[in-house]
Amino acid sequence: MSRAAFRLAFSGVLFTAFVLASTLTGCTGTGSLAGATAEPAASATEECGRKGPARAICGFTNPEDMVPLPGDRALLIGEYGQSADDHSGALVVFDLATESRTVVYRGGEGAADAEAGWGAPDCTTAPDERFNSHGIDLVRRDDGRLALLVVQHGSREAVEFFEVQESEGGWQVDWRGCVPGPPDASLNEVAALSDGSFFTTKMASLAGAADLSGGFPEAPTGKAFHWSAEAGFVAVGGTEGIMPNGIVASPDGRTIYMNATGENSIRKVDVERGVEVGRAPVTSPDNVTWSPDGRLLVASLRGMEDPALFEACLHSSGRPCAIPFAIVAVDPESMTNLGEVYESDGQPMGAGTVGLQVGEELFSGSFKGDRILRVTLGDD
Repeated sequence: MSRAAFRLAFSGVLFTAFVLASTLTGCTGTGSLAGATAEPAASATEECGRKGPARAICGFTNPEDMVPLPGDRALLIGEYGQSADDHSGALVVFDLATESRTVVYRGGEGAADAEAGWGAPDCTTAPDERFNSHGIDLVRRDDGRLALLVVQHGSREAVEFFEVQESEGGWQVDWRGCVPGPPDASLNEVAALSDGSFFTTKMASLAGAADLSGGFPEAPTGKAFHWSAEAGFVAVGGTEGIMPNGIVASPDGRTIYMNATGENSIRKVDVERGVEVGRAPVTSPDNVTWSPDGRLLVASLRGMEDPALFEACLHSSGRPCAIPFAIVAVDPESMTNLGEVYESDGQPMGAGTVGLQVGEELFSGSFKGDRILRVTLGDD
């Protein structure tokens, strides 16, 4: 692939995050639990249908990242608005049995109070209506409560803390606190730890996030950070790279795995020593998740040689991208690329940003479009 084609492709895939990061206008507001009204996602029409083992389910708004809820009966999905002004970012629950989509949080509705031990003590105001979810992660805290961490750009550049609870009426998501991002950092993904700390990736600087006039960067643009209440943000050695993206951590927090989109690789890093201890090649990696059997599942964007495809993606409104992608498995010990778990030519959904395995199914979302994919593994 030529550098010119890759540069255009890169700008298309990351344009949304850059625009959001560069248009922040404030850090105050209110937030609440949105009215949790379930609505069925669109049925599998011809347009939103099946191809091979994959079935598209419509009715979403840019479902960029997702996590499984306890019991593996539902997913919590972060929807990613197209700008800081369209207010389309939300957190939704997708019930696997009924395939209904329920909005459980939207910024600016009602009020919420911060709680000590959930983020930084000086972050006491919930997101306003510009709330816009990006990377998300779910963890069972040491105190037994379930915490959802969300990277958001719309009302501020921050990692938001939510408590997730199940009741007879379904799932409830309540804002509990936040951590404003490091100076001049456009964040991408978050990996939550049980002690209340987290890892996050700085993809690029806020100052230059929306400026690609100089072409595709050839020097490192960001790195990973660890945040704790005691030390604040501390840069993790061995993580500087070109467009750091998805990140996951081992349960003890001693090892992280970080995608570098601009370097076509995923790194394994020893956090305490601050050194890279392994690397696997993956084409244009986006988000990464753990599979039930302990492999890493990495979303890999393909088809970079077709700039027109990305141009069409940018100017579509609510329509899915047709960018080919694959979900690739990586051995976390040897850092060997084990090959594709699923591969899409762009139909019935392209531009996959995440691959999440639940049982014998794989779920994928996208940074642009109206649908998710539900894939039966082992079904050709």
